[in-house]
Amino acid sequence: MADNATYHYISSLFLVGIPGLQGFHFWIGIPVCFLFALTLLGNSVIIITIRLEPSLHQPMYFFLCMLAMNDMALASSTAPKMLGIFWLDAHWIDFDICLVQLYFIHTFCIIESALLVAMAFDLYIAICIPLRYTTILTTPMVIKMGLAGVTRAILLVLPGPLLIKRLPYYTNYVINHAYCEHMAVVKLASANTLINRAYGISVALSVMVLDLGLIAISYIKILQAVFRLSSQNARPKALGTCVAHVYTILVSYTPALFSFLTHRISKKVPPSVHIIFASLYLLVPPTVNPLVYGVKTKQIRDQVVGLFFPNKKISED
Repeated sequence: MADNATYHYISSLFLVGIPGLQGFHFWIGIPVCFLFALTLLGNSVIIITIRLEPSLHQPMYFFLCMLAMNDMALASSTAPKMLGIFWLDAHWIDFDICLVQLYFIHTFCIIESALLVAMAFDLYIAICIPLRYTTILTTPMVIKMGLAGVTRAILLVLPGPLLIKRLPYYTNYVINHAYCEHMAVVKLASANTLINRAYGISVALSVMVLDLGLIAISYIKILQAVFRLSSQNARPKALGTCVAHVYTILVSYTPALFSFLTHRISKKVPPSVHIIFASLYLLVPPTVNPLVYGVKTKQIRDQVVGLFFPNKKISED
């Protein structure tokens, strides 16, 4: 039987979920469902608020709207399958569907990173050269920046599943993960995966180094401009506009960096810990981002309050 099995390609894969915590899957599904629902609700409110309020039709909020749509797509590419595993024991997934999920997860993650860079650039223009803000960040420029981020993600991620598709999969079909992650799928192949591993790590490192580098340069320029301000009162106000973006960067990159390092470097981290952090990386930022921008950005906060409590808004005016 074992010899015969080696001559047949595997058509389906088995997602374990969180190894070692299978007995708690039902309870783990509750916060996952809560985060997913909050992601859809919070980001929908952000999109609707920006859409309905003309005063928010500015580059900063256009980028935020793109981020909200991407966050909803990212959560939707992972949470439903995770809930199927945790609540319905739907562990099996078709091999090609697994590659599709893998592709979209990594594509949306790279788009997210590109949008954070675009938002850092927006803050740089607004604080460092405000008089040229409207001439530089025109609507066509914002659209081009968004399309550039999407195009980069599509082209960088596409070779990943194509390289996996050429590998033979004979005997190993169990993925110790809650979703189809690139390295977890590559490790199942019955062949040398050096090219796949090298490509995966090179894409991850290049995106992270480039994007974090551009964000760092933007903030260095911003800090230089802020500390050159003659008015002491203007400094906190200028830095205050960056708070929400800094929170988003920390929430997005911290679990991503931890997940990346533990998966490829450390062998002592339990698989359950890695998978929990990898899942948090995909579920928490999409949930937290609209809350952060809703609380920290006065314009959005006021419009959301006015949307749900119109009488309160009128009374305050």
